[in-house]
Amino acid sequence: MDLKKNLGAYLFLLPAFIVLAVFFFIPFFHTIILSFFDYSKDIYKPDFVFVGNYIELIKSPVFIKTIINTFYFMILCVPFLVVFPLFLAILINQKIACKTLYKILIYIPVIISIVVVAIAFKWLYAPEGLLNFFVEKIGLKPIGWLSDPNVSMISVALVTIFKGVGYYMMIYLSALMSIPKDLYEAAEVDGAVGFRKHMLVTIPHVMPVIALVSTISSISALKVFVEIYVMTKGGPLNSTKTIVYYIYEKAFENLDLGIASAGAVILLVIVMIFSILNIFVFERDKYKV
Repeated sequence: MDLKKNLGAYLFLLPAFIVLAVFFFIPFFHTIILSFFDYSKDIYKPDFVFVGNYIELIKSPVFIKTIINTFYFMILCVPFLVVFPLFLAILINQKIACKTLYKILIYIPVIISIVVVAIAFKWLYAPEGLLNFFVEKIGLKPIGWLSDPNVSMISVALVTIFKGVGYYMMIYLSALMSIPKDLYEAAEVDGAVGFRKHMLVTIPHVMPVIALVSTISSISALKVFVEIYVMTKGGPLNSTKTIVYYIYEKAFENLDLGIASAGAVILLVIVMIFSILNIFVFERDKYKV
């Protein structure tokens, strides 16, 4: 009897389950299977090596460097993408003129293709580009924005930050508009004004959203690819080569599907660990027994 009652619900869920199975679960388990085979000698007749690919990756200096680069990129992007959009959202949530115009201007980079943004920044970063023009005007030497290993990752991170600020600002704005104004008035009565008012009222109420933004931005930073592919191809000297670009390089340029699949599994584990850490750091009270 219960099955008949719930049959309609199961039928509505069936299309979503099929999509998940075809585009997620099947590729996921197939990737794990591929990671146990060596395709470097013969792509049509791979050798079963069990965890050999994982051992090879752990011993590879290039792969270790890609992990370090990926975490460095995340450190450059995530704190800024968590804090600065919240600051912008608080400012725009005030009673100011042209509020809608500011929202549009800040959000425009979000709707522009990341490829277009990366190409535009690549022109700006060119040796004779606009940025070096201003650098020379103030009497400094031109900077190798994409050719200097010490600067290239920062240059790429700026593109990701530029693209993501508006998106996360809108998420914060939706959370800020749900905070009752009475709480701010009560805080002002108690003597809390300015920054202190937001520390007592705003931050506690948007903490779940901060956790969400932190998690999303961390996962996005760990999976960065397009910016690297368009702007640097992992160079110079592997200084911007991240895990995802390394996986792409092994899979589609070297046709080493085993190593690429093993790298993808390692990336999945890293993403899961960071997701769990973010959840328990920001929302640990929800999981107390």
